[in-house]
Amino acid sequence: MHRLRAVLAALTLGAPFAASAADITRIASSFEDDDPFDLFIDVGFERTQTRAKIIREQLAPVGSEPGRGDAAELWYKGVDARLNLRMAVGLYRDLELSFLLPLVFQQNERWDFTSQSSQSNSTIYSNCINPDGSPIAGCSGNDGVPLFGVPQESFRGGLGNLHFGLAYAFFNQDKDVTKPTWIVGIDYEAPTAKQRDPSVDTTNSDDRGNIGDRVHKYQLYTSFSRRIGVAEPYFKASYTIPVRGPVFYSNCDQRNADPATLGAPGNCGTGPWDRKETGIKAPKMVGMIAGVELVPFDRPQKHQKFTLDLRAIGNYVGAGRYHNELSAALRKLLTSEEYFQVGGMLGVTASASESFKIRAGGTFLYNTDHTLTNEELGKDLDGDGEINAGLGSPELNPTFDWRYDLVSRRFRAIGSTTFRFDLSASFNF
Repeated sequence: MHRLRAVLAALTLGAPFAASAADITRIASSFEDDDPFDLFIDVGFERTQTRAKIIREQLAPVGSEPGRGDAAELWYKGVDARLNLRMAVGLYRDLELSFLLPLVFQQNERWDFTSQSSQSNSTIYSNCINPDGSPIAGCSGNDGVPLFGVPQESFRGGLGNLHFGLAYAFFNQDKDVTKPTWIVGIDYEAPTAKQRDPSVDTTNSDDRGNIGDRVHKYQLYTSFSRRIGVAEPYFKASYTIPVRGPVFYSNCDQRNADPATLGAPGNCGTGPWDRKETGIKAPKMVGMIAGVELVPFDRPQKHQKFTLDLRAIGNYVGAGRYHNELSAALRKLLTSEEYFQVGGMLGVTASASESFKIRAGGTFLYNTDHTLTNEELGKDLDGDGEINAGLGSPELNPTFDWRYDLVSRRFRAIGSTTFRFDLSASFNF
């Protein structure tokens, strides 16, 4: 009985398990009495796949019950495969500076008809409306002008945006077992990647398009962890603020495109419709992670450890005009509705020595249904309480397209899921 109580005490109080913090609160620290310098180098492969069904709003046929129906148009698949190179160095005690550079091997997208749609019945092919809302002369549903071709693929890749991070641990359980590890940090994503122009043809896999959104992103975050016996629960909250960078893309950059992609290109650069108003508007994001690391095997003397990582994930993605699931097909930035991501992750980490460990993980996220073409019609400039939608009206938003931004013609992503697999090696010096 005494032995059982001793074991339970060790598991709950963590006396012999006062080890390093969870991976999410790992921090490089230098100028310590027993550790004058910390340098972490991480090399990781990451593959993210997103699938979604894309439906389109449509009015109910004449003679049927009034209302709107949804046409199941497309299956969407997006694959992002990259190599992440990260280095973190301890500037001082519990103060870390980090750098991350992603090398994106592929950022590919594909669109295919669903089993309910085909070229003969798809609203994508039966289009008889110009972007400005005027009818196409001599057009009928049987010989319409397609919005884009299906099936279709897009191929992109290249060097991604460079990240810089600064983090500080106010408390560190490694130094004081009575306190948790608490970190506050900022991650800055610089717009270093070449500008992604959605109007460029990227259907040739031998000539991949660029991937840069030309947006500064500032992520503020805080994370906590507390080792209790063989378990280490943790929590992280983050908030990402986007700020347009130099040479950001505007839909008005293609005001003279042929075929046209804007509803009122003549309004570009006039009145309130400057580049900031018609350009990219990256979404704000809020993220929360709660999880626990379990350590079923630990040999501190040999620095050998096996860790099982379980976490729940919740993200909020705000509304904005950016590159979404249909941008490469429609050749422009599209305004997306806000949505949530909920899911989880299962990961394992194996430490073979003090200077080397390997980690693998799988993440699954469900993305709530959201509209992909949700551009605003315009602005009430004369104060009469309504927007003049007549052809040539200066109140019309130049980027509004009557073919798919109008209610009853919009596209939506439903049943969207994201799966990510990552494998990384970490070297500690």
